[in-house]
Amino acid sequence: MNDVKTGAHADGAHPDGVRLQKVLAQAGVASRRAAEELIAAGRVSVDGKIVKEMGRRVDPQTAVVHVDGSRIVLQDDLVHLALNKPRGILSTMSDDRGRPCVGDLVVESGWVEEHFDGGQRARLFHVGRLDAETEGLLLLTNDGDLGHRLMHPSFEVEKTYVAEVMGQVPRDLGKRLRAGVELDDGPVSVHSFKIVDFHAGRSMVELVIHEGRKHVVRRLLDEVGHPVQRLVRTAVGDVQLGNQRPGKLRPLTRAEVGSLYRSVGM
Repeated sequence: MNDVKTGAHADGAHPDGVRLQKVLAQAGVASRRAAEELIAAGRVSVDGKIVKEMGRRVDPQTAVVHVDGSRIVLQDDLVHLALNKPRGILSTMSDDRGRPCVGDLVVESGWVEEHFDGGQRARLFHVGRLDAETEGLLLLTNDGDLGHRLMHPSFEVEKTYVAEVMGQVPRDLGKRLRAGVELDDGPVSVHSFKIVDFHAGRSMVELVIHEGRKHVVRRLLDEVGHPVQRLVRTAVGDVQLGNQRPGKLRPLTRAEVGSLYRSVGM
């Protein structure tokens, strides 16, 4: 039976929609011919169900499509960006006291105006926060569901930091941090820890953590006797900061976007 409001069948097909292989080609997944081969091989799902028929039509604005388990973003109004936040910049889209913030960098980049014509604006927000003195990777999106899940502790999305700390770090510190350290607002533990370098009385360490509590990395390292002198977030999930310049924005690749959706079960 057809859905009276949307014209959709009970199985999610849309008779007035776009052919699935065309949708995949427009999303940059593959050519139409290659997309047909993906469908025939059972590698494409729509709304959680494997689709193998070539004539399947879908609504790109509502269909949830996965290829090999990775979400393919079809909506052309969804935005996923990576920002290398410099030190001294607030993690806010605006500041009533006129202090430099992430929103200023977005405006200065001209990215929104360049990609959204006719007055259409992307309602971007930052996913989580980095304190003003912390540098590095900050994700920006207008997908509220994705942003909420990435920030929610239950999804345990990994965040990687590189910290410069005072003193020479003992070899057994990683074991202690993995076991957990008690802070004022409860225990915290790291997923992994390694010593990167030691020079001139300071150590460079890398740690991966699921936590999102305020200043948690700084408080954790301070608690174990190694106050942070510089802190950079280098990755969120599979999205890497790489050699992206401070203050610059870049759109995430299709693979990066897919990995974020996959990490939170979307």
